[in-house]
Amino acid sequence: MTTPANFNGARPVIDPDDAVMLLIDHQSGLFQTVADMPMPVLRNHAAALARMATLSKLPVITTASVPQGPNGPMIPEIHENAPHAKYVARKGEINAWDNPDFVAAVEATGRKTLIIAGTITSVCMAFPSISAAHAGYKVFAVVDASGTYSKMAQEITLARVVQAGVVPIDTAAVASELQKTWHRDDAMEWAQIYTKIFPPYQLLIESYGKAQEVITNNEQLDSARA
Repeated sequence: MTTPANFNGARPVIDPDDAVMLLIDHQSGLFQTVADMPMPVLRNHAAALARMATLSKLPVITTASVPQGPNGPMIPEIHENAPHAKYVARKGEINAWDNPDFVAAVEATGRKTLIIAGTITSVCMAFPSISAAHAGYKVFAVVDASGTYSKMAQEITLARVVQAGVVPIDTAAVASELQKTWHRDDAMEWAQIYTKIFPPYQLLIESYGKAQEVITNNEQLDSARA
């Protein structure tokens, strides 16, 4: 894979110490237009991004497109999972990057790696991703935490953002790059995030928990017999 020009030769991977999470236009009205994935899946992935940003201590910036209109309010899970998130109101700009307050909020973090997800993919995610890449930021576009009205629209958008130097990524990959290791005190909290990305992972957690319970019970019985 060719390294995007705006990465200046650096590996196109996420550095948690340099990253900002931008969650754009995840709104109840816009969600009703999504056809490239089930709406509950998109909703869970957006919430998972917010939660992993909190665990990784990433700044989070959110914004909504005319939330008082038919696009609807932001889904509450985002700010519930990232209570430290900064919301930036826009004045009707379709491209969030055209709003000076939004750009100023990004610049204020002092970070140069952006993790971006937005609904609709071809607009709310693509426009600011392309604009930020042009401005010299390292941009990762989270495709399965963005949603659009057709699979064709998603594929066209992916081609466009890649040409602009944006790196497409999925929610699970973002989690793994931010988490880095299971050898950490909050490992079980990360495990819960994965259950939001692929729910069958909950079965693995339950099986592991039961196995640990059996081992503990057997050890206690052996100790009592000794």
